[in-house]
Order: sequence, then C-alpha cells, then structure tokens
Amino acid sequence: MKQQTQTKIVMNKSLNIVAIVDQPNLLESLVEKLASRRYDIGYSKETVPQNWQAIETSSTETYVSGTLSFSGVMSNDDAFVNIPFITSMLFTCIKGKEDSYRLLWSSSLS
Repeated sequence: MKQQTQTKIVMNKSLNIVAIVDQPNLLESLVEKLASRRYDIGYSKETVPQNWQAIETSSTETYVSGTLSFSGVMSNDDAFVNIPFITSMLFTCIKGKEDSYRLLWSSSLS
C-alpha cells in the first residue's frame, strides 16, 4: 500500500480588500426614492401586539459602481491593485406607520 504524505502550506501574508462605492449618499437617496410607492398598501397600519411595529417593505434592483482595492505584502514589496466594478444589487427598504422608506439591507446579485 502506497503511503500518502500531506504537505501543509502556511501563508503568513496579509491581504486587505476594500470596496469603495461611488457616491454612496446619492445611491442611498435614490434607492429610498425608488422604494417609495404612490399608494400605501396599508401593512404598516395593521394592528400588532404591544411593543411591535408593523412595517412595509419595498425592494428595488439597481446597478452600483465603485472600486475594489487589494493591498498586501508580496515578495517583499507592497502590492496595490485597484479594479473598477459595476454590479447589480438588490436593495430593501422598510417603512413604519409614520415613517418614510429607509434603506435597511442590500444583497449583491452577482
């Protein structure tokens, strides 16, 4: 029977990854406006147990652009790489009884 040997590779290099979104405040405002409806479905006015709040949700898909930055130490040199990106995102906003829609979470669709 042939004996197998295992080799462990340990990498002590660190890699920093940062995503920088172009115009995040404008994006947030745009998404919240796109989430707003001309009519109120009425879910936010439903009767719910005490200390709970009924909410309405609204989601919109839009494209987001920005830059991915990678940096780290490679071969005794600092390496920096910037890659522009455009990706589709799904944004979900919520609205309470007396509130306007506000951005709560997002998901990448790529």
